[in-house]
Amino acid sequence: MALACSLLATTTWAQTPPSADTRQVAAATTLQPVVISGSRSERALDEVPARIDVIEGDALDPTRAQDIRELVRELPNVEVKRAPQRFGAVQGSTGRDGNAGFNIRGLQGNRVLLTMDGIRMPRELSNGVLGAAAFGRDYYDLGLISRVEILRGSASALYGSDGLAGMVSMYTTNPSDLLKPGQTFGGRVGVHADSEDHSMGAGVTLAGIASDRWQWLGSLQTGRARALDNQGTVDAPNSTRTTPNPQKDRDVSALAKAIFTPGGGQTHTFTLEHVDKSSEVEALSARTTTATGTLDLDGTTDMQRTRASWDGRFALGSGWADSLRATLGLQRSESREVTHELRTTAPTERVRDVTYKETLWQGVLQAERTRAIGKDWANTLIYGVDVSVADLNNLLTGLGAPSGETYPLKRFPDTRETTAALFVQSEFVSDRWSIVPALRYDRFSLDAKADSLYPQTPANLSDSALSPKLGLIFRAQPQWQLFANAAAGFKAPSPLQVNNNFQNITGPFFYYETIPNPNLKPETSRSLELGARGEHSGFKWLATAFTGRYKNFIEDNVQIGGSGTAASPLQYQSINRNRVTLSGFELEGQWALSPATTLKLAYGQTRGRDTVLDQPINSVNPAKLVAGIEHRVADWTLGATVTHSAAKDRDDIDFSNTAQQYATPSWTTLDLRASWRITPATRLSAAIHNVTDRKYWVWGNVQGVASNLTTLDAFTAPGRSFSVALVTDF
Repeated sequence: MALACSLLATTTWAQTPPSADTRQVAAATTLQPVVISGSRSERALDEVPARIDVIEGDALDPTRAQDIRELVRELPNVEVKRAPQRFGAVQGSTGRDGNAGFNIRGLQGNRVLLTMDGIRMPRELSNGVLGAAAFGRDYYDLGLISRVEILRGSASALYGSDGLAGMVSMYTTNPSDLLKPGQTFGGRVGVHADSEDHSMGAGVTLAGIASDRWQWLGSLQTGRARALDNQGTVDAPNSTRTTPNPQKDRDVSALAKAIFTPGGGQTHTFTLEHVDKSSEVEALSARTTTATGTLDLDGTTDMQRTRASWDGRFALGSGWADSLRATLGLQRSESREVTHELRTTAPTERVRDVTYKETLWQGVLQAERTRAIGKDWANTLIYGVDVSVADLNNLLTGLGAPSGETYPLKRFPDTRETTAALFVQSEFVSDRWSIVPALRYDRFSLDAKADSLYPQTPANLSDSALSPKLGLIFRAQPQWQLFANAAAGFKAPSPLQVNNNFQNITGPFFYYETIPNPNLKPETSRSLELGARGEHSGFKWLATAFTGRYKNFIEDNVQIGGSGTAASPLQYQSINRNRVTLSGFELEGQWALSPATTLKLAYGQTRGRDTVLDQPINSVNPAKLVAGIEHRVADWTLGATVTHSAAKDRDDIDFSNTAQQYATPSWTTLDLRASWRITPATRLSAAIHNVTDRKYWVWGNVQGVASNLTTLDAFTAPGRSFSVALVTDF
């Protein structure tokens, strides 16, 4: 359909002289946020037939969001998992991955596409086998970020793999975000502290205009923190402990930008970004309470990401494109986890040293053209090519290897992942209608290298995916509109899923191994979203309902054969199996009670089920209601937010993996905040979170935790906490 519309539009252009873009004919009466993720091009929010959350400005104040977990805590149907670090040396990955990543409408992990300035972020890695390391996706520093867009629903038609559940796009600060008209030099300095994790941080960002053609920006952010607090009370230095383990976190991040505008409608943005995070944990909770077992366990985690990118924009005004955008990025990331254990039994010392690296090259060439079709319609055509090459590798070494394994080894062989895609979107707009078909074709391959540290024959995989999408907007009245979005999505298998390696073929009591699976298919989705939004007499509202069918879900480490003997080891493999349905709805409203007072409400719920096994999906979070009020008095802004989460119903839990899985009760918290504009350029803000000191558990943090666990309190969320930030612009 997208190709047919493109051909139709091309034919019409040949007959119609160029005219002004009429896409703005139905603009809202108030200024709408401009978003990119919904269409690969700048659009007012109400011009996109999809649900997109925009987080910017005061919503990024350090007292409200210091990390990605806090970034989305007021968004129903969006969560970030953060479990306490209570791991053992060779088993359990609970909490190892920190802020693991985003959960959108019940799907999480690598099924959510993450980008930074259009460049894909590193993947989550959790192998779930001996020496279980887990690396999350929190390669961010919000001090470098000026805007976040969260697209709910499939994004594959425009962005390809990993957009199965949705997309989180972050954009770093530009000089224009800081410089006022007429300024040639300016910046921002800030400090912040939070009792929730005893963190302290500071940052400075400078920007300037060097000449008519050059602008620049430099930013440095640093922070220190300890363990995230909970409401446990047992402070014993052993496995009965429910208070957090001692922890030290250190973060240093830097951003440098140069923007060159040589004239002729050209803009070139050169960006360097570096994020470095480290953590040290003294795992007192792993120590034995008996005469045998673990005497001491320490763990360290290091995560680094470095990106260099160029974004070039060209005004062409030619017959095939009005503008052209080219993006080229090189990104390298490395995550490392080391655990050191002392034991009473052999081996008396065990060390697990796990490293995961990604090197990504990504290039995008995108053209855009807008033309009038008669006197009532306009067409915008966006098309291009997207190519990425990622080299992924890992290494496991240490002391005291498990029976049947010898260090060093690799859980999967060094793998090159190559993706090449063509995409096209043709947008037809009139006073009342927007019709937005899109189509993307992806061809991807996983090429694994034979390696002496990988004791199996590696499997290669190649496949393709066609991702169509159709969006509609109907502007029934200038004050409100209806929209619909039908889309397909997919996620390619990961190298670990294709070639996961763990073996114990020497026994003596238990024999097992994994085998590669070159026949894995991409996970796919078909989803439909219906919505309405509008504004009436100071009341802005949004309602969406969604449903999706997902198939070929990849399940890891499934037993496919063997009897557990030396002659016939148990065999495990990643396979395509599950078919899943997810559906739900979201409501959102904002009411200006007076020029100084604003009331906000948001509610969302999702239901999910494995239709093959007839079981619930545990990654679906309970329904959530968020109500907030904000009042402005002179130089003060006062606010309060009430958050209510429903209980996790036992009928919505799959007990297959944890027979006595803990079902979280409902909870309600109150947050208060205040901001004082000391001067026009300086703002002091403070917040009290969980004012009533409510004891509660977040569902995503207790999956796999049994209700009869004596240390259940270790998984509670933080109690009452205080945060403060001082920011000045100059």
